[in-house]
Amino acid sequence: MDVHESVLDLVGGTPLVRLRTAGDAARSASAVYAKLEYLSVGGSSKDRIGLRMVERAERDGLLRPGGTIVEATSGNTGIGLALVAARKGYRAVLVVSDRASGEKVATLRAFGAEVVMRPGGLPREHPDHPVNAAARIAEETPGGWLAAQYDNPANPEAHYLTTGPEIWRQTEGRVTHLVSCIGTGGTISGTGCYLKEVSGGTVQVVGADPMSSVYSGGDGRPYFIEAAGHFRHAETVEDPWPQSYHQDVVDRVLPVADREAIQAIRRLAREQGLLVGGSSGTALSAALCVGAEAGPEALVVVILPDSGRQYLSKYFDDAWLLRLGFLDGDATHPRVADAAPTDEHTPPLPYLNTRGTVGEALASLRAGRDGGAPPVFPAGPCPVGPERRPTAPELTGSVSLEELEAAVHNGKAAPTDPVADRLGAPLPHFGYGEPAAAALAELTERGLDTAVVLRDGYAMTLTDRAALRAVTE
Repeated sequence: MDVHESVLDLVGGTPLVRLRTAGDAARSASAVYAKLEYLSVGGSSKDRIGLRMVERAERDGLLRPGGTIVEATSGNTGIGLALVAARKGYRAVLVVSDRASGEKVATLRAFGAEVVMRPGGLPREHPDHPVNAAARIAEETPGGWLAAQYDNPANPEAHYLTTGPEIWRQTEGRVTHLVSCIGTGGTISGTGCYLKEVSGGTVQVVGADPMSSVYSGGDGRPYFIEAAGHFRHAETVEDPWPQSYHQDVVDRVLPVADREAIQAIRRLAREQGLLVGGSSGTALSAALCVGAEAGPEALVVVILPDSGRQYLSKYFDDAWLLRLGFLDGDATHPRVADAAPTDEHTPPLPYLNTRGTVGEALASLRAGRDGGAPPVFPAGPCPVGPERRPTAPELTGSVSLEELEAAVHNGKAAPTDPVADRLGAPLPHFGYGEPAAAALAELTERGLDTAVVLRDGYAMTLTDRAALRAVTE
Protein backbone atom coordinates (compact mmCIF):
# COMPACT_ATOMS: atom_id res chain seq x y z
CA MET A 1 0.00 0.00 0.00
CA ASP A 2 1.13 3.56 -0.72
CA VAL A 3 0.67 4.75 2.85
CA HIS A 4 2.62 6.29 5.72
CA GLU A 5 2.67 5.05 9.29
CA SER A 6 3.01 8.47 10.92
CA VAL A 7 2.61 12.16 10.21
CA LEU A 8 6.33 12.45 10.88
CA ASP A 9 6.98 10.52 7.67
CA LEU A 10 5.53 13.52 5.83
CA VAL A 11 8.11 16.03 7.05
CA GLY A 12 10.16 17.40 4.16
CA GLY A 13 10.26 15.71 0.78
CA THR A 14 9.00 18.91 -0.87
CA PRO A 15 8.89 19.44 -4.66
CA LEU A 16 10.74 21.81 -6.95
CA VAL A 17 8.69 23.81 -9.46
CA ARG A 18 10.02 26.03 -12.21
CA LEU A 19 9.05 29.68 -11.97
CA ARG A 20 8.22 31.87 -14.93
CA THR A 21 10.67 34.76 -15.04
CA ALA A 22 11.03 37.90 -17.11
CA GLY A 23 14.02 36.45 -18.95
CA ASP A 24 12.31 33.24 -20.08
CA ALA A 25 11.03 34.59 -23.40
CA ALA A 26 14.41 35.91 -24.45
CA ARG A 27 16.19 32.88 -22.93
CA SER A 28 18.56 35.36 -21.32
CA ALA A 29 18.15 34.34 -17.69
CA SER A 30 18.76 31.25 -15.63
CA ALA A 31 16.12 28.67 -14.91
CA VAL A 32 14.78 29.39 -11.42
CA TYR A 33 13.21 26.56 -9.46
CA ALA A 34 11.34 27.06 -6.18
CA LYS A 35 11.61 24.56 -3.34
CA LEU A 36 8.06 24.61 -1.97
CA GLU A 37 8.63 24.04 1.73
CA TYR A 38 5.05 24.94 2.55
CA LEU A 39 4.09 21.51 1.20
CA SER A 40 5.77 19.84 4.15
CA VAL A 41 3.14 18.50 6.53
CA GLY A 42 3.39 21.35 9.05
CA GLY A 43 3.56 24.02 6.37
CA SER A 44 7.17 25.21 6.48
CA SER A 45 10.85 24.35 6.30
CA LYS A 46 10.90 24.41 10.11
CA ASP A 47 9.19 20.99 10.24
CA ARG A 48 12.56 19.52 9.39
CA ILE A 49 14.40 21.09 12.30
CA GLY A 50 11.53 20.51 14.72
CA LEU A 51 11.74 16.77 14.11
CA ARG A 52 15.54 16.63 14.04
CA MET A 53 16.02 18.66 17.23
CA VAL A 54 13.53 16.50 19.13
CA GLU A 55 15.08 13.25 17.89
CA ARG A 56 18.56 14.38 18.90
CA ALA A 57 17.34 15.48 22.32
CA GLU A 58 15.72 12.08 22.80
CA ARG A 59 18.89 10.30 21.72
CA ASP A 60 21.03 12.42 24.05
CA GLY A 61 18.70 11.91 27.02
CA LEU A 62 17.74 15.58 27.21
CA LEU A 63 14.06 14.97 26.47
CA ARG A 64 12.35 12.05 28.19
CA PRO A 65 8.81 10.62 28.04
CA GLY A 66 6.33 13.02 29.57
CA GLY A 67 8.71 15.96 29.10
CA THR A 68 7.96 19.47 27.95
CA ILE A 69 9.32 21.09 24.77
CA VAL A 70 9.96 24.82 25.21
CA GLU A 71 11.06 27.29 22.55
CA ALA A 72 11.01 30.95 21.53
CA THR A 73 9.66 31.19 18.00
CA SER A 74 8.29 33.54 15.38
CA GLY A 75 5.81 30.76 14.67
CA ASN A 76 7.05 28.24 12.14
CA THR A 77 9.59 26.41 14.31
CA GLY A 78 6.97 26.34 17.04
CA ILE A 79 4.49 24.74 14.65
CA GLY A 80 7.06 22.12 13.66
CA LEU A 81 7.79 21.37 17.31
CA ALA A 82 4.09 21.36 18.22
CA LEU A 83 3.15 18.76 15.61
CA VAL A 84 6.08 16.55 16.66
CA ALA A 85 5.05 16.96 20.29
CA ALA A 86 1.46 16.02 19.43
CA ARG A 87 2.57 12.81 17.68
CA LYS A 88 5.11 11.82 20.34
CA GLY A 89 3.04 12.78 23.39
CA TYR A 90 5.04 15.73 24.74
CA ARG A 91 3.75 18.97 26.19
CA ALA A 92 4.77 22.03 24.15
CA VAL A 93 5.17 25.57 25.50
CA LEU A 94 6.00 28.16 22.84
CA VAL A 95 6.98 31.77 23.54
CA VAL A 96 5.85 34.02 20.70
CA SER A 97 6.31 37.72 20.00
CA ASP A 98 3.10 39.72 19.86
CA ARG A 99 4.18 40.80 16.37
CA ALA A 100 3.70 37.29 14.95
CA SER A 101 0.71 36.81 12.67
CA GLY A 102 -2.54 35.73 14.28
CA GLU A 103 -2.72 32.77 11.92
CA LYS A 104 0.52 31.34 13.32
CA VAL A 105 -0.63 31.71 16.92
CA ALA A 106 -3.94 30.02 16.08
CA THR A 107 -2.09 27.15 14.38
CA LEU A 108 0.11 26.60 17.43
CA ARG A 109 -2.94 26.35 19.66
CA ALA A 110 -4.68 24.03 17.19
CA PHE A 111 -1.81 21.56 17.66
CA GLY A 112 -2.35 21.72 21.42
CA ALA A 113 0.64 23.92 22.25
CA GLU A 114 0.54 26.40 25.12
CA VAL A 115 1.34 29.85 23.75
CA VAL A 116 3.06 32.46 25.91
CA MET A 117 2.90 35.92 24.33
CA ARG A 118 5.69 38.40 24.98
CA PRO A 119 6.19 41.97 23.65
CA GLY A 120 8.12 42.34 20.43
CA GLY A 121 10.95 44.77 19.91
CA LEU A 122 12.65 44.39 23.30
CA PRO A 123 16.40 44.66 23.93
CA ARG A 124 18.15 41.27 23.94
CA GLU A 125 18.92 41.58 27.65
CA HIS A 126 15.32 42.30 28.72
CA PRO A 127 13.88 39.47 30.86
CA ASP A 128 10.72 39.41 28.73
CA HIS A 129 12.61 39.01 25.46
CA PRO A 130 11.14 35.78 24.01
CA VAL A 131 14.49 33.96 24.10
CA ASN A 132 15.04 34.84 27.76
CA ALA A 133 11.46 34.02 28.70
CA ALA A 134 11.69 30.60 27.02
CA ALA A 135 14.96 29.79 28.77
CA ARG A 136 13.43 30.69 32.12
CA ILE A 137 10.32 28.57 31.50
CA ALA A 138 12.41 25.57 30.47
CA GLU A 139 14.58 25.88 33.57
CA GLU A 140 11.59 26.16 35.90
CA THR A 141 9.57 23.34 34.30
CA PRO A 142 10.23 19.77 35.53
CA GLY A 143 11.23 17.74 32.50
CA GLY A 144 11.55 20.89 30.43
CA TRP A 145 13.83 20.93 27.38
CA LEU A 146 14.75 24.14 25.55
CA ALA A 147 15.02 23.55 21.80
CA ALA A 148 17.26 26.64 21.35
CA GLN A 149 16.99 26.65 17.56
CA TYR A 150 19.38 29.58 17.17
CA ASP A 151 22.31 27.62 18.58
CA ASN A 152 21.22 23.99 18.24
CA PRO A 153 23.51 22.05 15.86
CA ALA A 154 20.55 19.87 14.89
CA ASN A 155 19.09 22.89 13.09
CA PRO A 156 21.59 23.12 10.20
CA GLU A 157 22.13 19.36 10.45
CA ALA A 158 18.48 18.73 9.51
CA HIS A 159 18.96 20.62 6.24
CA TYR A 160 22.35 19.05 5.58
CA LEU A 161 20.77 15.61 5.85
CA THR A 162 17.50 16.28 4.00
CA THR A 163 17.05 19.57 2.12
CA GLY A 164 20.46 19.56 0.46
CA PRO A 165 20.27 15.94 -0.78
CA GLU A 166 16.72 16.49 -2.04
CA ILE A 167 17.78 19.48 -4.14
CA TRP A 168 20.81 17.66 -5.54
CA ARG A 169 18.69 14.64 -6.50
CA GLN A 170 15.82 16.69 -7.90
CA THR A 171 18.13 18.74 -10.15
CA GLU A 172 20.28 15.71 -11.04
CA GLY A 173 23.29 17.64 -9.80
CA ARG A 174 22.72 20.60 -12.15
CA VAL A 175 22.03 23.20 -9.46
CA THR A 176 24.53 26.07 -9.67
CA HIS A 177 23.07 28.58 -7.18
CA LEU A 178 21.16 28.26 -3.93
CA VAL A 179 19.19 31.26 -2.62
CA SER A 180 17.71 31.25 0.86
CA CYS A 181 16.67 33.72 3.53
CA ILE A 182 18.71 33.93 6.71
CA GLY A 183 16.80 33.76 9.98
CA THR A 184 18.36 31.36 12.47
CA GLY A 185 20.72 30.53 9.61
CA GLY A 186 20.08 26.80 9.77
CA THR A 187 18.43 26.41 6.35
CA ILE A 188 21.08 28.21 4.33
CA SER A 189 23.96 26.79 6.36
CA GLY A 190 22.96 23.13 6.28
CA THR A 191 21.63 23.07 2.71
CA GLY A 192 24.46 25.21 1.38
CA CYS A 193 27.13 23.14 3.11
CA TYR A 194 25.83 19.92 1.58
CA LEU A 195 25.54 21.38 -1.92
CA LYS A 196 29.02 22.87 -1.77
CA GLU A 197 30.50 19.57 -0.63
CA VAL A 198 28.71 17.37 -3.16
CA SER A 199 29.44 19.78 -6.05
CA GLY A 200 33.10 20.19 -5.24
CA GLY A 201 32.55 23.79 -4.25
CA THR A 202 30.93 24.95 -7.48
CA VAL A 203 27.47 25.77 -6.08
CA GLN A 204 27.16 29.42 -5.07
CA VAL A 205 25.19 30.13 -1.91
CA VAL A 206 23.36 33.47 -1.72
CA GLY A 207 21.58 34.82 1.33
CA ALA A 208 18.47 37.01 1.06
CA ASP A 209 17.85 39.49 3.85
CA PRO A 210 15.49 42.33 4.77
CA MET A 211 17.09 45.67 3.98
CA SER A 212 17.53 46.79 7.60
CA SER A 213 18.62 43.40 8.99
CA VAL A 214 22.14 43.31 10.35
CA TYR A 215 23.06 40.24 8.29
CA SER A 216 23.20 42.35 5.13
CA GLY A 217 24.76 45.35 6.84
CA GLY A 218 21.59 47.14 7.96
CA ASP A 219 21.24 48.98 11.24
CA GLY A 220 18.91 46.38 12.75
CA ARG A 221 15.84 48.61 12.94
CA PRO A 222 12.41 46.89 12.79
CA TYR A 223 11.21 45.52 9.47
CA PHE A 224 7.95 43.94 8.38
CA ILE A 225 8.94 40.56 6.97
CA GLU A 226 8.45 37.78 9.53
CA ALA A 227 10.80 34.82 9.98
CA ALA A 228 13.80 36.37 8.25
CA GLY A 229 16.72 38.61 9.08
CA HIS A 230 18.19 39.75 12.38
CA PHE A 231 16.62 42.61 14.32
CA ARG A 232 18.77 44.56 16.77
CA HIS A 233 17.14 46.84 19.32
CA ALA A 234 18.95 50.13 19.85
CA GLU A 235 19.35 49.34 23.56
CA THR A 236 20.77 45.85 23.08
CA VAL A 237 24.26 45.66 24.58
CA GLU A 238 25.54 42.35 23.21
CA ASP A 239 24.13 40.95 20.01
CA PRO A 240 25.55 37.47 19.32
CA TRP A 241 24.64 35.96 15.98
CA PRO A 242 23.11 32.47 15.95
CA GLN A 243 25.54 29.58 16.07
CA SER A 244 23.21 27.88 13.57
CA TYR A 245 24.35 30.43 10.98
CA HIS A 246 27.64 29.35 9.39
CA GLN A 247 28.79 32.50 7.64
CA ASP A 248 31.60 30.72 5.83
CA VAL A 249 29.03 28.77 3.79
CA VAL A 250 27.41 31.91 2.35
CA ASP A 251 29.13 33.58 -0.60
CA ARG A 252 27.16 36.83 -0.44
CA VAL A 253 24.04 38.37 1.09
CA LEU A 254 21.58 40.48 -0.90
CA PRO A 255 19.38 43.04 0.90
CA VAL A 256 15.74 43.22 -0.22
CA ALA A 257 13.29 46.00 0.64
CA ASP A 258 10.08 44.96 2.39
CA ARG A 259 7.91 46.48 -0.34
CA GLU A 260 9.74 44.50 -3.03
CA ALA A 261 9.29 41.26 -1.08
CA ILE A 262 5.59 41.88 -0.50
CA GLN A 263 4.95 42.77 -4.13
CA ALA A 264 6.83 39.64 -5.22
CA ILE A 265 4.62 37.22 -3.28
CA ARG A 266 1.42 38.98 -4.29
CA ARG A 267 2.41 38.68 -7.96
CA LEU A 268 3.45 35.05 -7.45
CA ALA A 269 0.03 34.17 -6.06
CA ARG A 270 -1.92 35.98 -8.77
CA GLU A 271 0.24 35.08 -11.76
CA GLN A 272 1.62 31.63 -10.91
CA GLY A 273 -0.77 30.21 -8.32
CA LEU A 274 1.79 29.89 -5.55
CA LEU A 275 0.71 31.28 -2.16
CA VAL A 276 3.80 31.84 -0.01
CA GLY A 277 4.87 33.93 2.98
CA GLY A 278 6.76 37.18 3.31
CA SER A 279 10.24 35.70 3.74
CA SER A 280 9.60 33.77 0.52
CA GLY A 281 9.21 37.14 -1.19
CA THR A 282 12.59 38.23 0.16
CA ALA A 283 14.19 35.02 -1.12
CA LEU A 284 12.35 35.19 -4.45
CA SER A 285 13.41 38.78 -5.15
CA ALA A 286 17.04 37.87 -4.51
CA ALA A 287 16.76 34.72 -6.64
CA LEU A 288 15.40 36.65 -9.60
CA CYS A 289 18.37 39.01 -9.36
CA VAL A 290 20.77 36.07 -9.23
CA GLY A 291 19.03 34.40 -12.17
CA ALA A 292 19.17 37.55 -14.29
CA GLU A 293 22.91 37.91 -13.85
CA ALA A 294 23.99 34.25 -13.82
CA GLY A 295 23.11 33.54 -17.45
CA PRO A 296 21.12 30.85 -19.26
CA GLU A 297 23.45 27.98 -18.34
CA ALA A 298 22.85 28.39 -14.61
CA LEU A 299 20.16 26.67 -12.55
CA VAL A 300 18.99 28.60 -9.50
CA VAL A 301 17.12 26.97 -6.64
CA VAL A 302 15.31 29.27 -4.20
CA ILE A 303 13.87 27.98 -0.94
CA LEU A 304 10.39 29.35 -0.26
CA PRO A 305 10.04 28.64 3.46
CA ASP A 306 6.33 28.78 4.26
CA SER A 307 2.76 29.36 3.16
CA GLY A 308 0.96 32.62 2.53
CA ARG A 309 -2.01 31.21 4.46
CA GLN A 310 -0.10 32.10 7.62
CA TYR A 311 -0.11 35.79 6.57
CA LEU A 312 -3.53 36.41 5.06
CA SER A 313 -4.12 39.12 7.66
CA LYS A 314 -0.88 40.87 6.70
CA TYR A 315 0.77 40.65 3.29
CA PHE A 316 -2.43 39.69 1.47
CA ASP A 317 -4.68 42.14 3.33
CA ASP A 318 -5.01 45.43 1.45
CA ALA A 319 -6.17 47.28 4.57
CA TRP A 320 -3.06 46.23 6.53
CA LEU A 321 -0.79 47.20 3.66
CA LEU A 322 -2.52 50.53 3.10
CA ARG A 323 -2.26 51.47 6.76
CA LEU A 324 1.51 50.90 6.69
CA GLY A 325 2.00 52.64 3.34
CA PHE A 326 2.91 49.60 1.26
CA LEU A 327 0.13 50.25 -1.27
CA ASP A 328 -0.22 53.41 -3.34
CA GLY A 329 -4.00 53.57 -3.11
CA ASP A 330 -6.39 55.13 -5.62
CA ALA A 331 -4.68 58.20 -7.09
CA THR A 332 -7.90 59.31 -8.77
CA HIS A 333 -9.28 60.33 -5.37
CA PRO A 334 -7.67 62.46 -2.64
CA ARG A 335 -5.21 60.44 -0.58
CA VAL A 336 -3.37 61.11 2.66
CA ALA A 337 -0.30 61.80 0.52
CA ASP A 338 -2.11 64.75 -1.02
CA ALA A 339 -2.42 66.31 2.44
CA ALA A 340 1.21 65.57 3.33
CA PRO A 341 3.71 65.01 0.49
CA THR A 342 5.80 61.88 1.09
CA ASP A 343 8.30 61.66 -1.76
CA GLU A 344 12.06 61.34 -1.36
CA HIS A 345 12.38 65.12 -1.20
CA THR A 346 10.21 65.36 1.92
CA PRO A 347 12.27 66.77 4.80
CA PRO A 348 12.90 64.20 7.55
CA LEU A 349 10.20 64.05 10.18
CA PRO A 350 11.02 65.89 13.42
CA TYR A 351 11.44 63.03 15.86
CA LEU A 352 12.34 62.95 19.54
CA ASN A 353 14.80 60.42 20.95
CA THR A 354 13.29 59.23 24.22
CA ARG A 355 16.57 57.86 25.58
CA GLY A 356 17.61 61.38 26.62
CA THR A 357 16.61 63.82 29.34
CA VAL A 358 13.85 66.41 29.55
CA GLY A 359 16.44 69.15 29.07
CA GLU A 360 17.83 67.54 25.92
CA ALA A 361 14.30 67.07 24.60
CA LEU A 362 13.43 70.71 25.22
CA ALA A 363 16.48 71.84 23.28
CA SER A 364 15.54 69.58 20.38
CA LEU A 365 11.90 70.64 20.39
CA ARG A 366 12.75 74.33 20.53
CA ALA A 367 15.10 73.94 17.60
CA GLY A 368 12.34 72.15 15.74
CA ARG A 369 9.89 74.94 16.51
CA ASP A 370 12.28 77.48 15.09
CA GLY A 371 12.36 75.42 11.91
CA GLY A 372 8.58 75.49 11.58
CA ALA A 373 7.97 72.00 12.99
CA PRO A 374 4.46 71.03 14.14
CA PRO A 375 3.48 71.37 17.81
CA VAL A 376 3.28 67.62 18.60
CA PHE A 377 6.31 65.42 18.09
CA PRO A 378 6.39 61.63 17.68
CA ALA A 379 8.92 59.97 19.95
CA GLY A 380 10.71 56.66 20.29
CA PRO A 381 13.74 54.87 21.70
CA CYS A 382 16.14 55.07 18.76
CA PRO A 383 18.42 58.00 17.94
CA VAL A 384 17.79 59.40 14.49
CA GLY A 385 20.26 61.08 12.17
CA PRO A 386 19.24 63.68 9.58
CA GLU A 387 18.73 61.02 6.91
CA ARG A 388 17.22 58.27 9.07
CA ARG A 389 13.47 57.89 9.19
CA PRO A 390 11.94 55.90 12.08
CA THR A 391 9.72 52.91 11.36
CA ALA A 392 6.20 52.58 12.70
CA PRO A 393 7.18 50.23 15.59
CA GLU A 394 9.70 52.82 16.79
CA LEU A 395 7.00 55.44 17.38
CA THR A 396 6.30 54.66 21.03
CA GLY A 397 4.95 57.99 22.29
CA SER A 398 4.46 61.69 21.63
CA VAL A 399 5.04 64.99 23.37
CA SER A 400 4.42 68.68 22.77
CA LEU A 401 6.84 71.48 23.54
CA GLU A 402 4.16 73.36 25.45
CA GLU A 403 3.39 70.40 27.73
CA LEU A 404 7.06 69.78 28.48
CA GLU A 405 7.76 73.45 29.17
CA ALA A 406 4.74 73.64 31.48
CA ALA A 407 5.87 70.52 33.39
CA VAL A 408 9.29 72.07 34.04
CA HIS A 409 7.81 75.47 34.92
CA ASN A 410 5.36 73.93 37.42
CA GLY A 411 8.03 71.76 39.03
CA LYS A 412 6.50 68.50 37.83
CA ALA A 413 9.62 67.67 35.84
CA ALA A 414 13.30 68.52 36.10
CA PRO A 415 15.66 68.97 33.13
CA THR A 416 17.61 65.89 34.29
CA ASP A 417 14.54 63.61 34.37
CA PRO A 418 14.20 60.91 31.70
CA VAL A 419 11.99 62.33 28.97
CA ALA A 420 10.44 58.86 28.52
CA ASP A 421 8.53 59.50 31.76
CA ARG A 422 6.77 62.54 30.21
CA LEU A 423 5.42 60.93 27.04
CA GLY A 424 1.82 60.77 25.97
CA ALA A 425 0.26 58.11 23.77
CA PRO A 426 1.76 57.47 20.33
CA LEU A 427 0.28 59.50 17.51
CA PRO A 428 -2.07 57.60 15.19
CA HIS A 429 -0.66 56.76 11.80
CA PHE A 430 -1.97 56.45 8.26
CA GLY A 431 -0.46 55.07 5.11
CA TYR A 432 0.19 57.63 2.42
CA GLY A 433 -2.09 55.78 -0.02
CA GLU A 434 -5.15 55.74 2.25
CA PRO A 435 -8.21 57.83 1.28
CA ALA A 436 -7.94 61.27 2.83
CA ALA A 437 -11.65 61.30 3.67
CA ALA A 438 -11.36 58.08 5.68
CA ALA A 439 -8.33 59.40 7.58
CA LEU A 440 -10.16 62.64 8.35
CA ALA A 441 -13.21 60.74 9.60
CA GLU A 442 -11.07 58.52 11.85
CA LEU A 443 -9.20 61.45 13.40
CA THR A 444 -12.45 63.31 13.96
CA GLU A 445 -14.11 60.30 15.59
CA ARG A 446 -11.13 59.80 17.92
CA GLY A 447 -11.00 63.51 18.81
CA LEU A 448 -7.39 63.79 17.62
CA ASP A 449 -5.80 66.36 15.35
CA THR A 450 -2.32 65.13 14.30
CA ALA A 451 -1.19 61.86 12.70
CA VAL A 452 1.99 60.35 11.33
CA VAL A 453 2.10 59.50 7.62
CA LEU A 454 3.84 56.23 6.71
CA ARG A 455 5.36 55.03 3.46
CA ASP A 456 6.66 51.45 3.34
CA GLY A 457 6.42 51.38 7.12
CA TYR A 458 8.62 54.46 7.59
CA ALA A 459 7.41 57.67 9.22
CA MET A 460 7.71 60.34 6.53
CA THR A 461 5.87 63.38 7.84
CA LEU A 462 2.82 64.54 9.79
CA THR A 463 -0.66 65.55 8.71
CA ASP A 464 -3.64 67.01 10.52
CA ARG A 465 -7.36 67.46 10.16
CA ALA A 466 -7.05 70.86 8.52
CA ALA A 467 -4.81 69.53 5.77
CA LEU A 468 -6.98 66.46 5.21
CA ARG A 469 -10.10 68.59 5.08
CA ALA A 470 -8.50 70.94 2.56
CA VAL A 471 -7.86 68.14 0.03
CA THR A 472 -11.25 66.51 0.46
CA GLU A 473 -13.44 69.59 0.08
